[in-house]
Amino acid sequence: MPLIKAAVCHEFGAPLIVEDVELRAPEGREVEVTLDAVAICHSDISFAGGGWGGSLPAVYGHEAAGRISATGDQVTGLAAGDSVIVTLIRACGSCPSCASGRPVICETPYDGDKGPLKTKDGGKLHQAMASGAFAEKVVVDQAQVVKISPDIPKDAACLIACGVITGVGAVVNAAALRPGQDVVVIGAGGVGLNAIQGARIAGARRIVAVDMSEEKLEIAREFGATDGVLATDDKPWRKVAGLVGRAGVDAVIVTVGAIPAYDDAPKYLAAGGRVVMVGMPHSGDVSTYEPVMLAAMGQGMVGSKMGDVVIQRDIPWMVDLYTQGRLKLDELISGRWSLAQINEAIDDTKTGAARRNVILFDR
Repeated sequence: MPLIKAAVCHEFGAPLIVEDVELRAPEGREVEVTLDAVAICHSDISFAGGGWGGSLPAVYGHEAAGRISATGDQVTGLAAGDSVIVTLIRACGSCPSCASGRPVICETPYDGDKGPLKTKDGGKLHQAMASGAFAEKVVVDQAQVVKISPDIPKDAACLIACGVITGVGAVVNAAALRPGQDVVVIGAGGVGLNAIQGARIAGARRIVAVDMSEEKLEIAREFGATDGVLATDDKPWRKVAGLVGRAGVDAVIVTVGAIPAYDDAPKYLAAGGRVVMVGMPHSGDVSTYEPVMLAAMGQGMVGSKMGDVVIQRDIPWMVDLYTQGRLKLDELISGRWSLAQINEAIDDTKTGAARRNVILFDR
């Protein structure tokens, strides 16, 4: 099998090791994508830190873009040379969830231990999140990729694969925000900034960013927030009510995995409002609510995975918004790094200051 360079996690919490690994050729409905860029998501960091368990050794990474370099014999509509965005959404297309238009929660299991990756000596190597994109190339199902114009910069395009669709989709699809409604976005990091953009695109009246950092609140305003409130303020939901001029907002998008943020989220809601849960706490973390208030006020809470998107429908729309200048992508990139610098890029992401760090592959 041909060898490629990949950043491999051998031990939870330890630095990734860039080494040679085997990647088999695509089979059936699979495509091989030679990557130009992959972004670092906090989910990758949580997995590599052991926050959600999993199989080791593993290759993480799931926000990628590149060019198709080979295809399996059952691939249709895609060909070598096509520019594509690579996602982790491996949808079978026929299970009850896929058939009802919810491919992000496809019920057909995928075993990353039996994927296309092997160690250099032929041992098990887990393809995390059905992607394994901290590598020079990936082999994924054709359902996971969306063709884009070759003119779209790959460092910008890769961001759409997770952070952008998750943030924008949480507002447009999960919250179903309508023009004139009010929204709070808790967390002004990479996903939060995209939720703010989604609210702006959806025509929200007031978009209030809530974060621990004044600097992040300023950045949130650049992406469309009308107001910013410090989460450290005493009862910040009361300040939000004063800003919007009513008892609360129509939707609260929680984009961080911090339990205090989840505990407080319902306090921002108006009657009939909805909390959309996007941020991913570690397994075992627990939040508490007063359910009588949700029942009495007709409020709700819903989880949103990957923005509830249908990638073949939603990614082309978002790419078009980017080409029109209505969706900011370039401004989301905090730094560009090489694969050899991936641990430095991860450490920089852990500081909380980065919007998105991107690994670029030298071709």
